[in-house]
Amino acid sequence: MNVMDGGKTGGQAMVEVLRATGLRTVFSLAGAAHAPLLRDLELAGFHIVSSRHEAATVAAADGFARVSGLPGIAMIAGHQGLPNAIGGIRTAQLACSPVVLLASINEGSAESMDEETNDGLDMVKPYVKWARTVTNVDRIEEYLNAAIHQARSGRPGVAVLGIPTHLEAAPLRADRAVPTAKTVPAQAQPAAQAIAELADAIAQAQRPLVLSGSGAALSGAGPALRQLAQEFGLPVFGHALGRGLVPEDLDHGYPWALAQVAAKHADLVIAIGIRLQQRIGFGMAPRFAEAAVFAQVDIDAGEIGRTRTIDLPIQGDAAATVAALVKVLAERGQARFARDWVVEALAERLARIDELGRDEAAPIHPLRIARTLMERLPPETIFVADGADVYNWMSALMRMHSDRCYLDHYPLGSMGIGTPLALGAAAAARQIAEDTGTPPRPVVLVTGDGSFGFYPAELNSAALSGLKIVCLISNDGNWGTERNALLTRYGTTVNCVLGQRDYHLVAQGFGVAGEKIDRPADLAPAIDRALAADGTTVLNVLTDPDAGELRKRDPRLQMVTFEDLRSSLDAHHAMELR
Repeated sequence: MNVMDGGKTGGQAMVEVLRATGLRTVFSLAGAAHAPLLRDLELAGFHIVSSRHEAATVAAADGFARVSGLPGIAMIAGHQGLPNAIGGIRTAQLACSPVVLLASINEGSAESMDEETNDGLDMVKPYVKWARTVTNVDRIEEYLNAAIHQARSGRPGVAVLGIPTHLEAAPLRADRAVPTAKTVPAQAQPAAQAIAELADAIAQAQRPLVLSGSGAALSGAGPALRQLAQEFGLPVFGHALGRGLVPEDLDHGYPWALAQVAAKHADLVIAIGIRLQQRIGFGMAPRFAEAAVFAQVDIDAGEIGRTRTIDLPIQGDAAATVAALVKVLAERGQARFARDWVVEALAERLARIDELGRDEAAPIHPLRIARTLMERLPPETIFVADGADVYNWMSALMRMHSDRCYLDHYPLGSMGIGTPLALGAAAAARQIAEDTGTPPRPVVLVTGDGSFGFYPAELNSAALSGLKIVCLISNDGNWGTERNALLTRYGTTVNCVLGQRDYHLVAQGFGVAGEKIDRPADLAPAIDRALAADGTTVLNVLTDPDAGELRKRDPRLQMVTFEDLRSSLDAHHAMELR
């Protein structure tokens, strides 16, 4: 049977699988690698978001997945493209983002004896959750469904499907059709005894603390977490995609980066879908009290106790676990906790932050950007953070208020990846708006001048795809964190100076609006114009290069520590963060 006889091609079969998954958006680097599939996607009415670099293709699919809850689909050429894609792949994998990467594979590579590997996926296999090559067009539905299932199930991650270039146009044999759609498993329920023991620990605690991470967001734990915070008074510190599940009103919900100085006062720490990695101080002293009781809830049993001893380990889905805990606490008549200890621990830090960024004279302080945004952004805004120095400043003032509203480059820390993440987030906002008949959520990216330089061509992708991003560049003319570290330690800025370049003109060159802002009074009107515009706008904000030097010297302004070792954390906290 051939296509002219009414048969179906491999590409058409793939379109049906993607559509059945709820997808109408894919991300692709242009070229002949997936030409038949791209044609079929276009005919099916899919949004095809073109990108300019393979790492950005994967990162945009990652951003789409984080915001939409659907798998992000990235399409690239395998041979030349996979080396470029590694940064995006690792960012998505470490962020537990369900991404399916479709890589075209030269069908003759398995017979190669040259210096290249004869397995086109060798270079990515150590860094992804799943990688396979389909070699028979009659199994293409089966393999694509398997890739989507692997990307989404358990602890989500990146699945790579290698596809020989001819299969997307090849006809399927109708007599070889087999059911291949994967059944979505029920939520992994926690053991009742484990919930009872956690409820006992809460009853015995005086200062309980909940840490909410990406796993909580991926499982849809927001409603249950809000109940836990509002009905029983447990403060929830959000991190990564776990931010905003409980609105960060500094009463029930708090951003971890800001509120972490209070963590050492907690006598019970409940980690919900969060990995106790470097930014969380590995769950150990001095970030937390030595005697604190630790509970950890995770879908992946191998994650529990990775960096410290866990007193109350609970394997299970985060949403199911928190819902079960809320039910038990209500049945027991658990009293509501006061949160005065958090307020007191944050008072000095908040007062110091409040003093800065209010000067009406140039240059603009980075905190002015955050404060002005918070006065204007609706609560459903999707906020994307990038850079280093400005990333720290934004962490001091930006507050998240809704589910799946916060994206950044953590935990890999790949600079510049925020731009394609924002591209994917905007594409997700568009598809959600089309599916629900509601206005698209605004997408705001704040990045540094150094980080902006990695993927500026993705502005062209936004323009071509008709996507709206409000991008603010904190342009201090330097690799700010490195500059100020060198100044503080060695009195030099060698190899750290960039110059305050005209990035707004770069934006205009890629087909989007761009403005230069060099006076504090001009910032708010420019943000208003960008929010009201139909397309993407880049605001090139000239900021104070010396602001970061003060941050290096004042622990109250240090929201993010970039140290990777426990020994350096000890040194950092010897200053007693206040």
